[in-house]
Order: sequence, then C-alpha cells, then structure tokens
Amino acid sequence: MNRFVYTTATIVSKYFLLPLYAHIEVRGLENVPPQGPLIIASNHLNDADPGIICTRIRRPIAFMAKMELFRVPLLAQFLRAFGSFPVRRDAADISTLRIANENLKLGHAVCIFPEGTREGPTEKLKEALPGAAIVALRSGMPLLPIAITGSGRLQIPWMFFRLDRRLKVTLTIGRPFHLDKPARLNAAAARDGTRQIMEHLAALLPPENRGYYEYVTEQVN
Repeated sequence: MNRFVYTTATIVSKYFLLPLYAHIEVRGLENVPPQGPLIIASNHLNDADPGIICTRIRRPIAFMAKMELFRVPLLAQFLRAFGSFPVRRDAADISTLRIANENLKLGHAVCIFPEGTREGPTEKLKEALPGAAIVALRSGMPLLPIAITGSGRLQIPWMFFRLDRRLKVTLTIGRPFHLDKPARLNAAAARDGTRQIMEHLAALLPPENRGYYEYVTEQVN
C-alpha cells in the first residue's frame, strides 16, 4: 500500500466526490477496533463501496478485489497502490489467501466482500462464497460486519444527474466476532463459517434487504 495514494484518494472521495451524490450516515462506528488485525466483511452493492468504507473507517484497509479489475491498464496500478489485491472468484486462490494472511499478521485491516459480486439496485444479499470464512478460520482473526444500504443506486452515468437530490447511503457496523473453531478446516467448516458471517451481516440489514438470508433476525448481533 502506498500511504500517499491511499490518503489522497480517501480525502478526495470523502470531501469532494461523495458529497456531490450521497449523504452518508454511519451507525456503530464505535465498534471499529482502532488497531490490530481485522477482517471486515461487507455486503457489496456498487463499485463505490470501497471508497465509501475507507472514508468512514479511520484506519488503512486492504481490499480484496476481483481479478478482472487488475487487467485494466492504469486501474491496476492504482488499485495496487491503494492497497487492493486480486482474487479469482471461480477458484480457490491460494496466493490471495496468502496475501490476506500476510496483511493480518502485520496488524492490518482486510476488507472482503463475501458475496463475490455486486448486488446492484436490488440491494438484496446473494449467497456468499467461502473466501472470507476461510481467511478468518485460517488466521483466527476477528471479523467486523458492515452492512451497506443505498449505494446500489449510485450507478454511472445516472449518478452524475442527481446533484439536486443526493442519495442516502447508510453504513451499519456491527460488533467484532470470531467464528466458531471447527475440529477440522474443511469444506463443511468453511460453509458453516460463511453462514455465520452472513447471518451477522443480514442481522444489520432491514428485512427487505436480506435476500438469500431472509430467515435471519436481529438477534444474531
């Protein structure tokens, strides 16, 4: 991570870009550990989500991002300088797990979007992939659930025509938690860990946004 690039991009997003299109409300900011290794697990509505999260969490975050973005010239260089690292969504990516674990060992925060893709304007949770659970189970580090609503409508190019009526985007941050320690780290353990993560996330969302995890109630957190 290039701290100059990260800090500059965060400042530009927070004070110049996002205020034009969105009013961002944050709930539960006190739940964010100020330091130490941390896995942030968030739902994913829009490409603007990393920018929104990093402007509200007051510590540098390394984002896990889809491999396709790193095939775009200039964008790849920016993402790497920003601290992002690629993941192949269609296969077990050992190199990505290694990078995530190295960041955590250094005491960094790593953000993973367990769904592996954007929800878009529907803003309903999709069935999650096991990546976040595997990282958490291998490292034993705490997870911080963050639920986003409202950013699914920040669509290009339409967002540029909404200067007179900003969208309301809400970040709801839950309490950190650890996954139950399994007897063995196998596919069944990864599935159970994924379920635990998504139940914590779903509990932070309004019922109409829980989608695949609509059975979850607020009692999880």
